[in-house]
Amino acid sequence: MEEKPARVLVCGDVEGKLGALFNRVHSIQKKTGQFDLLLCVGEFFASTPEAEEEWQQYKSGAKKAPIHTYILGAGSQETAKKFPSADGCELADNITYLGRRGVFTGASGLQIAYVSGREAPREPAPAHCFGPKDLTALLDPLTGSSKFRGVDVLLTSQWPRGVWRYANNPEVNTKCCGSGAVAKLADKLKPRYHFAALEGAHYERLPYRNHVVLQENAQHVTRFIALATVNNPAKKKYLYAFNIIPMKTMEPSELVKQPQDVTENPYRRLAKDEETLKSGSGAGVEEEEPSPQFFFDLGGGDGHGGGRGRKRPPDGDRSARKRPRERPLPPGECWFCLASPQVEKHLVVSIGTHCYLALAKGGLNAGHVLILPIGHYRSTVELASEVLREMDEYKAALRSFYKSRGERCVLFERNYRSQHLQLQVVPVPPDRCPGAGLKEAFVAQAQEQQMELVEIPQHSDLKQIAPPGVPYFYVELDSGDKLFYRIQRNFPLQFGREVLASEAVLNIPTRADWKECRQSRAEEEAASARLRDAFRPYDFAWDE
Repeated sequence: MEEKPARVLVCGDVEGKLGALFNRVHSIQKKTGQFDLLLCVGEFFASTPEAEEEWQQYKSGAKKAPIHTYILGAGSQETAKKFPSADGCELADNITYLGRRGVFTGASGLQIAYVSGREAPREPAPAHCFGPKDLTALLDPLTGSSKFRGVDVLLTSQWPRGVWRYANNPEVNTKCCGSGAVAKLADKLKPRYHFAALEGAHYERLPYRNHVVLQENAQHVTRFIALATVNNPAKKKYLYAFNIIPMKTMEPSELVKQPQDVTENPYRRLAKDEETLKSGSGAGVEEEEPSPQFFFDLGGGDGHGGGRGRKRPPDGDRSARKRPRERPLPPGECWFCLASPQVEKHLVVSIGTHCYLALAKGGLNAGHVLILPIGHYRSTVELASEVLREMDEYKAALRSFYKSRGERCVLFERNYRSQHLQLQVVPVPPDRCPGAGLKEAFVAQAQEQQMELVEIPQHSDLKQIAPPGVPYFYVELDSGDKLFYRIQRNFPLQFGREVLASEAVLNIPTRADWKECRQSRAEEEAASARLRDAFRPYDFAWDE
């Protein structure tokens, strides 16, 4: 027999408008049928005479809530006197105060964890706040068990700090919104639904996963929903209705299904940043050093091509030539740091603010290029945010460029026995490998080498899958497919080239090793000049 889901309503700040809330609930139930319970987050009461008069009618029994209603405690000192006990109690017929913190299990088996009020600035916590002791008392009985998978619902009045990371932005001031303690609580409790209020805003975040892809077993996702105030003038959503089957009665395979729009966990990075700051090695957590800027004349005067273009200074002042502080070069000589005397500048095709494009030395074909950071980074997962953004711009530009020539686009990175990040970008004629052929070619070649290339979910973040220092091989196809292999032993250094040079793709097996494809300096200069001229209409860094 199929488990019957619980039908639940959730409300934001009521602020004493009981009549407006319950009239709305009554109207909903008349149209759609009876709900099992109503959960209220945020500030339930108000200190005005009108709100007090209305509350007395429910308290005396003259009026009755049309549904079992469960509320959180005070969010301010003014309303704290409405709650006679920190342990929870019935305040009126069908209206129950859950308590300062705890776990409530409904008749259906639904497990609801809750914390009332705001995060206390210090101990002991005032009546309308919670402190570390409250969170410990809530977490220890739940998370201490090896069988703990999470809770069905988490109710907090405050938003969790940083919940918007990796997702759609809310209409609130993110600089001062939310509690770090609530964020940690949500991360540890892994609720399937998390509701909050107090900000006067409605915000439904994209669902986020509670595991690290490829490193941890799959777990259910969390949906965070913030609700506005009852009867707010802007008509923002303050009631949310949903059906939910309790976690304990669900099949594990059903529970862990991942929706298409799932994102990374917004709290994992927050925790890492705090650990870094506590350890005293906080450089780069908030302030990331900019890469040096370079203004080579890619058009005339050096014999490397026609035209008069020059990279624009980042601040729009064409006379500016002052460089920001450079990232230190690694020990020894790096062939790809643009500040290094070893870099072969005649191969450069385009120079941005943080990245540059260069013809691949010994390329598979005439369109084979590298996207490289100007400063010294070993892999994509180590890139500063502004460098990563510009790298994505170059990816998009190259895809458009190749598409205009009727070619597909393959990108791959080998973060193994390499000193400087080189993102290889290779055009492939569509008739060579139509449809899913490119993906199949990489997977098949990996299987022959006893390696498993795993497909990465669409909204995944490579930094979550491969922390800095972890060796990996990564492929990105124009179909949207992303393939990943975590290198654990000796890895064939030319693997990416071998796949593309194979009979299944470009059918040029003799070009699998770049050393066998070397050209003279003059040939390289001519090839890079041709590519530079062809790419120019797509080069966002070019200024006529």
